[in-house]
Amino acid sequence: MFNGIRYISDSELANRLRVSKRTLANYRAAGILGYYNVEGKVIYADCDIEDYLKDHYIPPFQ
Repeated sequence: MFNGIRYISDSELANRLRVSKRTLANYRAAGILGYYNVEGKVIYADCDIEDYLKDHYIPPFQ
């Protein structure tokens, strides 16, 4: 955590979303996900990922 924001690694996010690290690289290249590159290590703000998922949520049909 830094300034109250939790950051997660590329590997952790890939496991959470059940996608490959290459898919995350494609998302970054397309500007879909924001990220930080700290000395060669890619990290994501947990709140940014949650916001992205909330924005793209499709409720179940009833």
